[in-house]
Amino acid sequence: MTIQELNQIQQEYAPLVEVRREIARQEEKVTPFQQYRKQVLVCGGTGCTSSGSKKVIEALEKSLEAHGLSDEIKVVKTGCFGLCALGPIMIVYPEGAFYSQMTPDHVERIVVEHLLHDDVVTEYLYSETVHEDGSILSLNETNFYKKQMRIVLRNCGVIDPEKIEEYIATGGYQALAKVLTTMSPDDVITEMLESGLRGRGGGGFPTGRKWAFAKASESEDKYVCCNADEGDPGAFMDRSILEGDPHSVIEAMAIAGYTIGAHQGYVYIRAEYPIAVERLQIAIDQAREKGLLGEHIFGTDFSFDLEIRLGAGAFVCGEETALMTSIEGHRGEPRPRPPFPAVKGLFGKPTVLNNVETYANVAQIILKGAKWFSSIGTERSKGTKVFALGGKIHNVGLVEVPMGTTLREIVEEIGGGVPNGKKFKAAQTGGPSGGCIPAEYIDTPIDYDNLLSIGSMMGSGGMIILDEDTCMVDISKFYLEFTVDESCGKCTPCRIGTRQLLEYLDKITKGKGTLEDLEKIKELANHMKTSSLCALGQTAANPVLSTMKYFMDEYREHIVDRHCEAGVCKAMVFYEIDPSLCKGCTLCARNCPVGAISGEVRSAHVIDREKCVKCGVCLDSCRFGAIIKH
Repeated sequence: MTIQELNQIQQEYAPLVEVRREIARQEEKVTPFQQYRKQVLVCGGTGCTSSGSKKVIEALEKSLEAHGLSDEIKVVKTGCFGLCALGPIMIVYPEGAFYSQMTPDHVERIVVEHLLHDDVVTEYLYSETVHEDGSILSLNETNFYKKQMRIVLRNCGVIDPEKIEEYIATGGYQALAKVLTTMSPDDVITEMLESGLRGRGGGGFPTGRKWAFAKASESEDKYVCCNADEGDPGAFMDRSILEGDPHSVIEAMAIAGYTIGAHQGYVYIRAEYPIAVERLQIAIDQAREKGLLGEHIFGTDFSFDLEIRLGAGAFVCGEETALMTSIEGHRGEPRPRPPFPAVKGLFGKPTVLNNVETYANVAQIILKGAKWFSSIGTERSKGTKVFALGGKIHNVGLVEVPMGTTLREIVEEIGGGVPNGKKFKAAQTGGPSGGCIPAEYIDTPIDYDNLLSIGSMMGSGGMIILDEDTCMVDISKFYLEFTVDESCGKCTPCRIGTRQLLEYLDKITKGKGTLEDLEKIKELANHMKTSSLCALGQTAANPVLSTMKYFMDEYREHIVDRHCEAGVCKAMVFYEIDPSLCKGCTLCARNCPVGAISGEVRSAHVIDREKCVKCGVCLDSCRFGAIIKH
């Protein structure tokens, strides 16, 4: 493909895609693709797919055909829109009507009333997009979207990720063309350094410096790798990017290859992400077909190609040296550093490794410039950050905000607050390597340095919201259970240390802990931090240490009072029946799975604590509030 052919595709397909942009709809400067009267975008990401979006698309296409609308209405299966809790999601353009929680039963009415007769079905719209007078508001005006700034997610929910022409329509591969025809490798490195882009996979190492080190390393063969192994509990940022905009990663990896002098790249992605794997492979095949991967790209001397390598779900393979070891065909275990991958990486050759989100920023930096990117964010943390927002929050989903956005803005405004009138207690960031941010720091601007200063870390971007019903000791135990399972076992501090930490926490949650155990935990954590081979073991104690720092009263309560205020640790919980409220309906007794409740009809019942397994079924089944949980 030549640059002229690239520009021709962009011009041809731009009207088709731009009508889906909210700003285009508002300004009314762009008309739909001449062939189509309306476009219906349906989320095809993992979240909405699991909620049934595939059946919604099938019902939609069947109904359109039945009403003779197939040639007038274009159906597009996109990536994630972000509001995962509202899936399956459907948006109709040019109106921008945002239909949420769609089912196949809703489709016929939308086709007849909206697509056929231009009468929007407001009953099915996301409530925040409907004005009091019945008019439709832009998605950008909703609380979830208006404080976001989408750079990485700019095409997710907008383009069909399985059609390269739609990516090109948004300016795709123009950055690669610019780099190959007008910039030297040193020019690219300078741009990356001046942009301030830091790795989005956890440590936050400056991307430009990493590329500079690899370029400076002398070798006939060099490699570019992408870490798409994303294994943190509750994290789904990288997966969603690959599902919704895979070409942004391919283009960036080619730019990285040109910069360091590499001609081969590998994307390491876990096999549990079948949609992402499929779309990435389709994108690679299409890029090869168009001559955007392979020999002499854009007629230059630069050649570069990509291959996918599937991981088997080992969390430790998210560590860069373990990942490369796995690509080489060996058991995924970390290697000592130095030498670092930029000097000796994949197959012993200089290698650049970045994660999906980091690469997704690159093309935009090249096209819009380092000054533009560095104007976003804070002094030491530039650009935006994508977070997978989950846990006790109304708007579960994917968000992208400028660095420096406060936790309060994310939780209360974008996230919609904590459900059921509960109080915000903490936010867990950084996954098993991170920590908990207590409510007292809710106004903390989120960036790399601020999170480290309060005992947490950015990590890859998982953000789990915890409410007042959460036991912080139990949360620590949850993450330790995860790291115990995922430790590769190569080094003793991690293999044995994580298990010993878990034994201490298990002892505390069972009401058998001692105050001396707390000191032993701190001592063991320090040894693990200084002696473990890789970051998995070095940071495994972080969730424990951060909760001990901010919620020590809960640890002491578990140890001294043998009580769990949140009622989560079953060994410290018991149920009883208030005889003044019990009506003797026998419903609790009939539902108890172990026969621990007895009593006559219309008489107060009692619970046998020896038999009770503390399952809580009686509490859920009682209609009179007579069951009390202590």
